[in-house]
Formats: sequence, C-alpha cells, structure tokens
Amino acid sequence: MNGTASPLSGKALVYFRAAYSNETSSEDESLDEIPLMLNSDEVYIMDENESLVQARRQRPYGQSRLSYWCNNFLDTCCKWTIPLGLERMSEEKYPKNVVRNQKYSIITFLPKVLFEQFKFFLNLYFLIMASSQFIPEIRIGYLYTYWGPLCFVLFVTMCREAVDDIRRYRRDKEANSQKFKMFTSSGIQHAPSSGIKVGDLVFVEKDQRVPADMVLLRTTEKSGACFIRTDQLDGETDWKLRLAVQDTQRLPSNADLLDMHGQVYAEAPQKAIHSFVGTYRRMEVNGAEEPLNIENTLWANTVVASGTALGVVVYTGGESRSVMNTSQPKSKVGLLDLEINTLTKVLFSAVVALSIVMILLKGWGGPWYRYLFRFILLFSYIIPISLRVNLDMGKAVYSWLITRDKHIPGTVVRSTTIPEELGRISYLLTDKTGTLTQNEMVFKKLHLGTVAFTPETNDEVIAHLKTAYSSGTQTVTRQGTPVRRTVVTRIQEAVTALALCHNVTPVYEDKNEETAALQTEADMQSQQTVVYQASSPDEVALVKWTESVGLPLVQRDLNSMQLRAPSGALLSYQILDIFPFTSESKRMGIIVKDEDSGEIVFYLKGADMVMQSIVQYNDWLEEECGNLAREGLRTLVVARRILTADQYQDFQSRYHQAKMSVQGVVESLERDMELLCMTGVEDRLQDNVRPTLEMLRNAGIKIWMLTGDKLETATCIAKSSKLVSRNQDIYTFKKVTGRTEAHLELNNLRRKQDNALVITGDSLQVCLEYYEHEFVELACQCPCVVVCRCSPTQKADIVKLLQVHSGRRTCAIGDGGNDVSMIQAANAGIGIVGKEGKQASMAADFSVNQFSYIGRLLMVHGRDSYKRSASLGQFVIHRGLIISTMQAVFCSVFYFASIALFPGFLMVGYSTIYTTWPVFSLVLDKDVTPETALMYPELYKDLTKGRSLSFKSFFLWVLISLYQGGIIMYGAFLLFEDEFIHVVAITFTSLILTELIMVAMTIRTWHYLMVVAELGSLAVYIASLVVLRNYFDPIFLGTWGFIWKVVVITCVSCIPLYIAKFLRKKFNPPVYAKLT
Repeated sequence: MNGTASPLSGKALVYFRAAYSNETSSEDESLDEIPLMLNSDEVYIMDENESLVQARRQRPYGQSRLSYWCNNFLDTCCKWTIPLGLERMSEEKYPKNVVRNQKYSIITFLPKVLFEQFKFFLNLYFLIMASSQFIPEIRIGYLYTYWGPLCFVLFVTMCREAVDDIRRYRRDKEANSQKFKMFTSSGIQHAPSSGIKVGDLVFVEKDQRVPADMVLLRTTEKSGACFIRTDQLDGETDWKLRLAVQDTQRLPSNADLLDMHGQVYAEAPQKAIHSFVGTYRRMEVNGAEEPLNIENTLWANTVVASGTALGVVVYTGGESRSVMNTSQPKSKVGLLDLEINTLTKVLFSAVVALSIVMILLKGWGGPWYRYLFRFILLFSYIIPISLRVNLDMGKAVYSWLITRDKHIPGTVVRSTTIPEELGRISYLLTDKTGTLTQNEMVFKKLHLGTVAFTPETNDEVIAHLKTAYSSGTQTVTRQGTPVRRTVVTRIQEAVTALALCHNVTPVYEDKNEETAALQTEADMQSQQTVVYQASSPDEVALVKWTESVGLPLVQRDLNSMQLRAPSGALLSYQILDIFPFTSESKRMGIIVKDEDSGEIVFYLKGADMVMQSIVQYNDWLEEECGNLAREGLRTLVVARRILTADQYQDFQSRYHQAKMSVQGVVESLERDMELLCMTGVEDRLQDNVRPTLEMLRNAGIKIWMLTGDKLETATCIAKSSKLVSRNQDIYTFKKVTGRTEAHLELNNLRRKQDNALVITGDSLQVCLEYYEHEFVELACQCPCVVVCRCSPTQKADIVKLLQVHSGRRTCAIGDGGNDVSMIQAANAGIGIVGKEGKQASMAADFSVNQFSYIGRLLMVHGRDSYKRSASLGQFVIHRGLIISTMQAVFCSVFYFASIALFPGFLMVGYSTIYTTWPVFSLVLDKDVTPETALMYPELYKDLTKGRSLSFKSFFLWVLISLYQGGIIMYGAFLLFEDEFIHVVAITFTSLILTELIMVAMTIRTWHYLMVVAELGSLAVYIASLVVLRNYFDPIFLGTWGFIWKVVVITCVSCIPLYIAKFLRKKFNPPVYAKLT
C-alpha cells in the first residue's frame, strides 16, 4: 500500500477486502459495506487482482458445479431450454411469430373507437345533448335533429378507422405469410413466417429475411461463418460476421441434427441487440459444450448476405429483439384537432354564459333549471356537430389528393387522421442508412499526391498496370535509398496495396453446384460470377475497383490470397498477420509475403487523422484529405513498409510474447511508413437528398439524424448530404461516462455558437440522466444534430424528449425495422419502402418511395391540408355562431321565451343540404400554387406559428358572426310584416345567401367544383322554397317586397366585410401575396 494513502482510504480498502474475502456472504451484503463516496482529499488504491464488482458468470475455482448452480438459482430460472434432435420440447408456451401493426381486434374495435371519439369534448357534449332529448320536459325538437348528425359522425369515423385497420391487417398478413424452409424429421417443409415456433430448425437463404431470433447451427460456407446485414435492425451499414456452433457445423450432414441429443440454453428475452448469453450442450457420451454469444445469433429482420444458414429458433414474436425494441402503435391526434377541441370548450362556456344571462333577464320564476337547459339546447348550434363531419371528410380528401399526386408516385396515406400535421412540423428526425443514403459504396478517387484518378480515367490506370505487369517490366523491390519513381510504378504499388490490404473474401456463385464441383478452379472462376464478402462495404468498393482496373482478387483463405495480373498470371501471397480495424485504432493492417520474390510487406490503411503521424513527411496529404472531405467522400490513407526477414522475425517474437499490449508491439512497425495513396469512396446518397434537405432547412425545420452507425460514417454523411452546411463547424461531443464529464462537455457546447452537434448514444444517455433540460435546450439551439450509435428505443425516446421540452410537432422518417419505434412516437411518421423490407412503411402514417418526396409532402400537401382545415373549421363554427346569434336576438325580443326561431327541418337543412357543399368545397382552396410553395419554402415558417387557426382569428370570426346575425335579425324586425312566417322567410333566405357569399369571399383560388357547389346549393334552396309550403308563404315569396328586403339585408351584412377585407389585403397583405 502506498504511504500517501489516508487512514480512511485504508479503512475503505479493508471494507473491500472484507467484502471479497468471505466467499459465503452474498454479493448484496458485501456491497452494503462498501462506502459509496470518499472525500476529495482521500486516495483509494487497489491491488491489481482486486475488482470493484464481483464477476458473475464464472464458477470460482474449487466450488462444485452443484453449489454454483444453487447459488445462481434465480439467474438460472430466468433461462429457458430449447431442445435439439431427439430431445422433447417442453410444454411452455411461447408467443406466436407474427408481425402485428393493427390497432384493434374484433372485440376491442367498438369500445376503443367510441372511447377515442368521446374523449373529445365536442363529441361528448353532443352525446349529452342528444341524450337529453329523451326527456319530454326539455325536448325542443325531433330526436333525429340531434341523433342523426351524431350517428353520422360516429359512422363515418368507424368506417375510416375500420378501413385503415383492415389495410394494416392485410399488410401484416402479407408479411406473416412469407414462406420459409423448415427442416423436420419428414424432410424439408415450407411454412409461413407465422407458423414458425421456438425449437424449429429453419433454413434462411442468401438475401432472405430472418423470420425469428435464431442461433446459427450450420452454414453452407466451408469456414462455418456467414455474413448478415443488420441495417434494418440497428442501422449499421457494415456487414456482421456470424459463426455457426462448431459442434453442429462439424456434423457430416444436416440430417445428423435430428438424430442427436442436444440443448440450447438461452437467456430470458431482453432488448439488448448487441449482446447474448447462452450455452450449447450435447447430451451424448462424448458430448460437447460451447458458450454462445452474439456472434452465434441471427436476429429477426436481419438479412443473410452469404450462403445458406440453418438455425434453431430461440425467440419468436413479441420476445424477439426487433419487436422488443418497437413500441406499440397508438392512435395519433393532430394539433389542429386539439386546437378545435379547445375552441369548442370556449364555445361551450359561451353557451352556458349566454343561457345564464337569458335566465337572469327572464327571472328565476318557475322551473328555471328546466329553462336553463332548454336555452343551452337552443344555443347548442354554437358548437356545430357538423364540424367533426366536415373535418373528417376533409382529411379523407387530403389523403386522396396525396395518393393521386403524380409528382410523388407510390405515396400511401396509412393514417388518414393527421394529414394537417404535415403542415406544422418543426423537427424532422431522420435515419441515415437507406433513408438519406442508398448504402452503396462507390469508388470515386485515387490520389497519389501529384496526380489523381477517377472512374472516368480508369483507362489510364489500366494502361499503366498493363505496362507494369508486362513480362520483364515488373517493379523490383527498392532496398536502401529511395529513388524517384515513375507514375507507372506508383500506380502499381498503390493498386496492389488496395488489392491486398483488406478482409474481403471472393465467393463464386453458380446455379448448378454439382457441375461446378467437377470443374477446374480456373474454369469455375471464368464461368461464375464473383461476389465479394466483407464486414465493411468500403472495402468491397475498393476491391471491386481493383478488379475493374485489371487486378482482381481471385482467391482467399485464412493463410493466403491470390490476385490475377493483367497478363493473366496468378500472384500468390502468404498472409502472415492481420490487424483488424477497431474504433479505437481507426486503422487496419496486414503483413503479406510474396511467394515468388519472398518479399515481406506490411500494408496499413486508416483514417487520415491517425495516418498523418505514421507516414513519412509529405506536403499534400492534409490538404487533399480536406478537399475530398468537402466533396463528401470517405477517405482512407494507404501506406506500406517493406520488412526484411530479420525485421519480421524480431517483430513476430515480440508480438507473441506480448499478451496484453499487442497494439504497442504493432506500433513499433507503424513508423516512418511509405505513403502510397489516398482513396475517396462515396456512400451514394438517395436521389435529390441535398436539395430536399436545403429546402427543409430554409423552411425553418430543424433536422436531427439518428443512426446506429459509427461516428465517423455519420459525420461523413452529414457533410456529403449538406446536412451540415459548408460555413458551419461540427462539434463532436466527447465520450462521457459520468456527471462531471457531462457537465464539462455541456459547458464546452454552450460556448460553441452555430455549431452542428455530433454525439453518441451512450454519451447522450449520460447527459439525459443528469442534465436533461440543459442538454435539450442546447441541442435545440444547434442548426442540426447527429446522434450515432443510437438504439431503436433511444430514437423513440429522443422524439418524445423533443415533444415534451419544445412543445413543437415532430416528424420521423426511416426505412428499417429499427426506425419503427421512432416513426410511431413522432406526431407524423413517414416510412420509406426499403430494399430489405416494408416494415417501416407499414407501421408509418405515410409511406413514400424515396426521401426527396417529403419536400413536396410537407411544403405542398402539408400546407394545403392545414390551411384548408383551418378555414373549414372556422367557417363551420361561424355557421353555427351566426344562427345562434339570431336565436339569441329572437329570444330577447320575444320576452326571453325558450322557443326555436326556425323549425327543426330548416335547422337540419341549413347545416346540410343548403350550405354543406359550398363550405366543404373549401378543401379545394389554396393560397399559393405548388410551384410557389416549393420555390419559396420560407412560407412554411408561418404555418408552424399556427396563425391560421388561433384565438385571434377565432374571435375575429366571432365578431363577424355577431355582426351578421344581428344585422339579419334586426333588419328583418325593422322591415317586419304582418305575418311571422314572413320574418322566417326573410331571415332564413338572407342567412343562406350570406353564407354562400361569405364562402365566395373566403376562397382564394377558384375551382370549377366550387362554382358547381355554390350554384347547386342556391338552386336546391330556391327549389325547396316552392316545395316547403308549410314553412314559407309562396305568395309572399313571389313579391318584390320579399326580394328587395332580402337583398338589402344581405348587402348590409356582407358589403362592409368585403370592404374591410379589401383594405386589409391592400395595406397589410399576407406574405404569399407579395410573391404572387
């Protein structure tokens, strides 16, 4: 122990030793004795063999297996056993292996829909009003006048929800009915995905989706390994290597799996997609036992990229990793619906207040409470039931218009309840892989310092290589002092380095495998197509490029690889050592020996920041790296060092002796290396991603990229897609593990103005744990945010975080199963139909074929849907307010009697056949053309402020309704005739004409259907004047007195409003008017 340690720190050490010296004490009791915190001036020193946390999954030396299992009983009982071969399956029930995006079942449909509808104040209010009409004392009209509209609203809503859910059911059925090969005692059988159960042996072929979580038992690859693509699960672009269980891979045939006694022990289902703990055990005499980890698994929704895999199913349905990382679908409610709901509460308060005023003026005599309720019923038209009908039908029209838009073909609206949300988006959260990028790596540039080559100049590279490898002119190893090399020599060295320094394996595919087995290797390679397998698509792009210029990789195994020279000769190399890429080292190396010349070369490639200190001094690397990065290319610097036999032997001996510090030994070679070249590889973006992102930025939408991929890759795509503009700096949030580190980093971020933020998921989690509010406040100020190494659950949590802290509307877009939670959590979820599946598009509210479509979806359809619904909602409220104002004037004139102004049929006709179609035709109105909306995305900023439907605009319509209702009623009384029926005719006709004129004044862009609706409604009303003789005096209707009185009243109610609107437009025009 160090003498500087304080007495108290020694005491702490005693606590730790005491905790771990007593083997019989439980871990919890031991930890209770450990002090949680020491004073700042105290020092704690541990021995090398001490640990703060006791190891869990290791049996201590000398402890019997029985004792170990007893001590870990609780942990053990959380596992389950999957039998193999002749072992019997337990009776335990497991969830069905089905995909389910439905919101309802047959049983829950009716109660859930009714609950969703009546949680809105508007519908609940009308349910109470309609129910009150069963009481004779307070009935003021026919039952159908209340129950008819309410039942119609509910019927329309139920039909819409049923259609949406039936579509989801059909999509789920399509996914669940996908056929897979199952290996049974009866041979190979085809079964749907939904029929797969725990314990089944399932074949998954190349490019096929894995249907359930499985343990890999066998593969057709000789190495016992296969590659999988996981971008639909975790968003990572790199392929993952998966290893079959060694014991089952060694079996002579697949049939032997059915004749063995074996078991797979699997841990209880959990969300962690990057970890797995299990055991494979064979129960026979010479039985084998192998630990299982993540490398032995095939998770559901990953795709097998090489060979055919045979696995045993361990988790299905809701217990699979992908489903556990997916949230349950919920019914989404648009912001406009919530605003309308708030306005209806205000209107209800107005109804109650007006009724109380009437009672006060009438006096409290008699059954005042009955009169109060009758007044509430009379003024209930202030809150029109047709509001819900019009808005819901409007949503259906907007959805139809979106699907019919020829500029965004294939777009599907899966949730018809929230199209207006597209016009209110403040934050767009997007996935990277498959959303912004195509996940296709393309070689773009080879830079040698003084000269650069692109795919367009491949013919020059090919010519130089042919010269270099022609007989007698192959370059000779330069030992000693370097000499000035020709371009031919430099190209040959650079291309050879790229062809050798990688982890790529060529696989030859042939339809007839038996014929292929009889052919010679040369014949096989010439007749078959080659597919390159590697964990990194960057490496595949480089090897494909070397093939295109005449130096292909033709064969590779663990110890050797072969290239084919342009002359056709095979170049053989022995692989001596490989140093794989890690996120810490940011480079990979390989030592190879040329079997012809005996030359030993150490090749190294890696990130420019790391390689600059490794290679010899040069004056071009840093500048050219910056140039390639500005082009959005992923750069790799390639170098080499030629080793003598003695140098390699010295390295080899030190390398094998170094058990713990291998990297330190390798670094002894990484000095003064010869810089060969620099490469630029492009991760090809989706079509029109850059202009779409720029448009969204100009529209005031902040974009966050959430990806499961590596930090370097995410940063590169953020630059290449112009998510981060050229004049913006990037602040990379350092890795933090505790509160102090997070505090310091947040302070650093606070000092960075107008910087894009790049942060890992782990660091984000730490920040949210201690400084949630501060982090979100700072992140929201950044022009854009990139979160990498982000799990599916974290993506959804970030969406919810933004909604809670900012109060703004969010939109999420993705293409993979790992994006489903994020899509469902956002206010508007958009799914892209991906190459690997439709999981995201099926779970989304809107489905598109490519990212660029969201520009038009938001700028055009989002704008139109919101503006139209705002106008429609306010106009329907105006329609109810004006007739309620007339009712209030009528009651006040006739001694506050609680009797209706108009008969029930006219009241129903007013809100249906007479004015419905003109008012509803507002769903075809638009303030700007689609071309203008796309050209000036800044117009979108106005929508997020919510001014189209605000308390200000609402109260303006209230004033208009009070003015017009008062003018119509007092005008009719002023021109009062002898018969009361004349007052009804004058006021009702003026009311209908006023509504039709107000619709015409509200329209900004005329559509021919609007004209048809206006003239058609007017014709219907004129016809009804003739038919409804019980309500109107036909003789009075034919007189000039009726006509001039109606014209005067209508003009007085409308012309002042038209003048006010004209003056406002002239002196304070809207923003869009200045553009058009």
